[in-house]
Amino acid sequence: MVAGGPLRHVSFRPILFHRDSMNRIKDKLALITGASSGIGLSCARRLAAAGANLVLWARRLERLEQAALEIGKEHGVAVRAAEVDVRDRLAVDRAVELLVKDGLVPDILLNNAGLAAGLSKLHEGDHEDWDRMIDTNLKGLLHVSRAMIPHMVAAGRGHVVNIGSIAGHQVYPMGNVYNASKFGVKALTEGMNVDLAGTPLRVSSVDPGHVWTEFATVRFHGDDSRVQALYKGFRPLSPDDVADVVAFVVNAPEHVNVFDVVVLPTAQRSVNVIHRESA
Repeated sequence: MVAGGPLRHVSFRPILFHRDSMNRIKDKLALITGASSGIGLSCARRLAAAGANLVLWARRLERLEQAALEIGKEHGVAVRAAEVDVRDRLAVDRAVELLVKDGLVPDILLNNAGLAAGLSKLHEGDHEDWDRMIDTNLKGLLHVSRAMIPHMVAAGRGHVVNIGSIAGHQVYPMGNVYNASKFGVKALTEGMNVDLAGTPLRVSSVDPGHVWTEFATVRFHGDDSRVQALYKGFRPLSPDDVADVVAFVVNAPEHVNVFDVVVLPTAQRSVNVIHRESA
């Protein structure tokens, strides 16, 4: 299908952040995975606002197509949406082949699709939760990167941005496998950078702390009381906050590679240190 919130604590708006005030995003093509909600959807809106054309992938096609129509209409950019589950390597390969056939090699690849499932001690963990996290957070990122990056190298341009997490820098109780998956994303970001040395391609990681999205709802298997308790007493980041940082990263001059950005709400100072206001 084709269709035609600022940071709360440290505002990066307007979107032309760098000292020469250039918009390097306009007319570029961005491929965003996991784009039907949360950080992925906010990044789609933010990049479209800067004039980027979009390819949006997600599992929930109806929701994705509606978002694509709205974004294309609002910002006057081309938006192509496709149902792609990044865990399915063959589906990813087919989707990439279709894009390349149509001459749509992205300038920006945003590996956003990811999730947490469950919260338990390692020796009490659920194997299905483990598989969902590893298959999405690690193997999904690998499937998309392996399929698309060779075409970006051949085109002689591109910027890969991986959405990591503070959980890829510091572990927390009962986070074990999710922590491992995000530590893996950090390692893959570093490995991609090394392997792409000598090419124009840049690789960046944006690693948020607590962000209020469907993330916690998925982790707690729809238990809203646990979601509310997680964010009680402090203001987490919004998806728009993270999208502002992603826009800053991809708008950097071509000789500048923002290697890694950790972004936290003001109330959070480490993975475990969060100041919560009393009721």
